[in-house]
Amino acid sequence: MDATEFRKRGKEMVDYVADYLEKIEKRQVFPDVEPGYLRTLIPDCAPQDPESFEDVFKDIEKIIMPGVTHWHSPYFFAYFPSASSFPALLADMLCGGIGCVGFSWAASPACTELETVMLDWLGKMISLPEEFLAGRDGQGGGVIQGSASEATLVALLAARTKTIRRVRSEKPELTEADIMGRLVAYASDQAHSSVERAALISGVKMKSVPSDDTFAVHGSALKKILDEDKASGLIPFFFCATLGTTPCCSFDKLLELGPICNKENIWMHIDAAYAGSAFICPEFRHFLNGVEFADSFNFNPHKWLLVNFDCSAMWVKKRSDLIGAFKLEPLYLQHHHQESGLITDYRHWQIPLGRRFRSLKLWFVLRMYGVTGLQEHIRKHVRLSHQFEHLVLQDERFEICAEVVLGLVCFRLKGSNELNKALLKSINEAKKIHLVPCHLREKFVLRFAICSRTVESTHVKFAWQHISQLATELLKTWEQNHQQQ
Repeated sequence: MDATEFRKRGKEMVDYVADYLEKIEKRQVFPDVEPGYLRTLIPDCAPQDPESFEDVFKDIEKIIMPGVTHWHSPYFFAYFPSASSFPALLADMLCGGIGCVGFSWAASPACTELETVMLDWLGKMISLPEEFLAGRDGQGGGVIQGSASEATLVALLAARTKTIRRVRSEKPELTEADIMGRLVAYASDQAHSSVERAALISGVKMKSVPSDDTFAVHGSALKKILDEDKASGLIPFFFCATLGTTPCCSFDKLLELGPICNKENIWMHIDAAYAGSAFICPEFRHFLNGVEFADSFNFNPHKWLLVNFDCSAMWVKKRSDLIGAFKLEPLYLQHHHQESGLITDYRHWQIPLGRRFRSLKLWFVLRMYGVTGLQEHIRKHVRLSHQFEHLVLQDERFEICAEVVLGLVCFRLKGSNELNKALLKSINEAKKIHLVPCHLREKFVLRFAICSRTVESTHVKFAWQHISQLATELLKTWEQNHQQQ
């Protein structure tokens, strides 16, 4: 394919994507295929001779689309939103076109510098304390990670290195292995599984801190477990606070937890993967009060800020903590500007060496929507979640299981877990909408998350009528079955 054909095919592809997104609600939100469906549709081996673009293009609808779950459909209410917008897609195209691998400043200065400035823009939008911003010569700063899971892992590894060095300087008789065996990390019993996974990868113990009736962790619960662990000779070193938990969007009490972590020399990382985008709205910013006590903070613009995957924003108060944990300097990665002290080499802030020019899509979206456009997007989703909550509360067969704060509603039929599992099964088998469940203590609960950029009140009403009708049918068959028994 030469540049002339690329121009032609590129326009066709843009038209195809625009049509796909414009007409997405006509597609069934969840596919009909069985595992292994695709292998039977394509040859066993790559073609020896080149094929035409037309042949490849027509196979998109035949082979790919039948197996796609349409995350951007207004009938998709599962997981959390996966952001997408036309400015972000255009920026991603430019990122692919430039095709740089931005592991160092010298590898593409614009790639590094735009990222540093965009993370300052984003930090100011959510009123992050000054210490987290890079500014002209700050000690903190932001970085784009691939996901919140990576951000948590990077923070935990940096905390581990920092703690081992501190304890060894205080108690030289202890070996690194002695210290490693005693290290303990902590997170809420509602924290995302990626937090536990970060501890597994890091080779340290992780303990759950019990949450209260609203599924939030208080200072007293953390303090109790810390006192017990210190008394038995363990070394607490890391706590991950969650703002907007995955099961029900609950918020840990930062103002209670932060001072304890600071006093006990524990690195506090804040995971606000979903909820963080909402902090650009002044009415939700109070959930971030206490961030001043944290060492690192992360949220995903690729969830709720119209920047498509992957773009996970992470800030640290002391960049030296990250760089100190990951820095290696082979000769082929060194360059003469390093001596200036103004250089950021993002390879020292992350797990992989290579990185894409992801700040372009943040730049495009922030400029083309503006803060007010993004605030309106968040507020619309929150309004729609309250609309769904209101519909649920009007039906005495159902209950709401957690406070509705942002764009997530946790609800269920009053009755057994088996009944609710059957309801979810019938919803997802009908494939008119898509939902996923969670457990809140002993209850099996259905999650209804407002996800699509294009979702409207009509889609929410349709979803509720559909759920309500399926519930009516289900309850009738359950009653008949019980009478027969």
